[in-house]
Amino acid sequence: MSGTAGTAICLLRCDLRQHDSQVLHWAQHNADFLIPLYCFDPRHYLGTHRYSLPKTGPHRLRFLLESVKDLRETLKKKGSTLVVRKGKPEDVVGDLITQLGSVTAVVFHEEATQEELDVEKGLCQVCRQHGVKIQTFWGSTLYHRDDLPFRPIDRLPDVYTHFRKALESGARVRPTLRMAEQLKPLAPGLEEGSIPTMEDFGQKDPVTDPRTAFPCSGGETQALMRLQYYFWDTNLVASYKETRNGLVGMDYSTKFAPWLALGCISPRYIYEQIQKYERERTANQSTYWVLFELLWRDYFRFVALKYGRRIFSLRGLQSKEIPWKKDLQLFDCWKEGKTGVPFVDANMRELSATGFMSNRGRQNVASFLTKDLGLDWRMGAEWFEYLLVDYDVCSNYGNWLYSAGIGNDPRDNRKFNMIKQGLDYDGNGDYVRLWVPELQGIKGADIHTPWALSSAALSQAGVTLGETYPWPVVTAPEWSRHIHQRPGGSPHPRGRRGPAQHKDRGIDFYFSRKKDAC
Repeated sequence: MSGTAGTAICLLRCDLRQHDSQVLHWAQHNADFLIPLYCFDPRHYLGTHRYSLPKTGPHRLRFLLESVKDLRETLKKKGSTLVVRKGKPEDVVGDLITQLGSVTAVVFHEEATQEELDVEKGLCQVCRQHGVKIQTFWGSTLYHRDDLPFRPIDRLPDVYTHFRKALESGARVRPTLRMAEQLKPLAPGLEEGSIPTMEDFGQKDPVTDPRTAFPCSGGETQALMRLQYYFWDTNLVASYKETRNGLVGMDYSTKFAPWLALGCISPRYIYEQIQKYERERTANQSTYWVLFELLWRDYFRFVALKYGRRIFSLRGLQSKEIPWKKDLQLFDCWKEGKTGVPFVDANMRELSATGFMSNRGRQNVASFLTKDLGLDWRMGAEWFEYLLVDYDVCSNYGNWLYSAGIGNDPRDNRKFNMIKQGLDYDGNGDYVRLWVPELQGIKGADIHTPWALSSAALSQAGVTLGETYPWPVVTAPEWSRHIHQRPGGSPHPRGRRGPAQHKDRGIDFYFSRKKDAC
């Protein structure tokens, strides 16, 4: 590298980590000075596109602030820091180029959806005006975009299983990058800037609810600690497939999603740690299933690349005309956890109180909103955008399209039975009892259908429907088959738990491939 390599601005967005960062890696080898930069973009704190819900809620904002603070501390240990500014990235970068006069490159990871792509377009315009090089990388997925067996992206399969099989048989994950122990210094005379507070955004720091299944802080440090705990300290990863449909507590699933959403942990690093765990401890269906879920995350990101703005369209990827309702009263019942359907209400209350909800819960409340209430699926998607601590635009909208039956689901009209799901995954009602305390007096599985109980039973439980707890806003005919049924009483013909059988073929292939590779 020549002595006149100049200054590189490393714009960080959803890649708030030092490990496996191609942006920092490239700048370290191609500049004399580095400016790791994070911008609090005011557009992220306005209303959502369709229903003007708050775009960034308190749980995610706190997690983001923690992640930014943690990255600054990590970079300081490596001889650098994180420069923080409030403003649109394209404006902030333009100002820094003018202020410093030594900027030779702006480096960032590319994103997949329209608002982020618009920022990238603005950055390119600014850099062209100043004669500054733009250097971009793809770094948000497990499998690199350029390594997909589908080129161009228009050839991406519309069914996840086809995508997964093609990657598992014909693609490889790139190795993580080896990062420098010490980073090049910050450009002289540059103030790092203060990290804003919750109050600066007009929000209050949320009180941590003791019932939360995600009591964790943001940042790369915490993400790596969580992996260490879940893999190496407890071996919980070895039983992930059996526990992943849990509802209560920290340990039923990896809980990587919030850190992945902000890029605090690299999916390739998780992959390498799984490979190491399988070599040193055990390889089973559970270790495979962590990779299976990472592939779903990849898939939704590549779907966003393929379809662009259509992932936000009312008619979805399939251009289906469905007479969605926009009943705000019903929507309020759903989002406030007052539908009168306890399993739905428990999940929605957990989301509001903690910013987190289990995967099982998300599938159910999304199915309830779209299939039982018939509401515009975007109402649910934007509510999740507001509240979820692990909000990821591609995964969120991809999953909502899937639930609404207008996305990447090969099955027509998939619908969850709220009562059966409650019995299957909360058989004794402990989860509902945790989040819907007004029903605590109802014993066992009866808590899932309070409207089916006798007046005497309700009175004994201290429940008055319509007063202490609402009547259900809707009842589906298929629910009646499971009223007064005890969990485990009537096994589903395809099995009570776990994925459909065909998905396990991926596990068989995975292990046969590993055996062949030995």
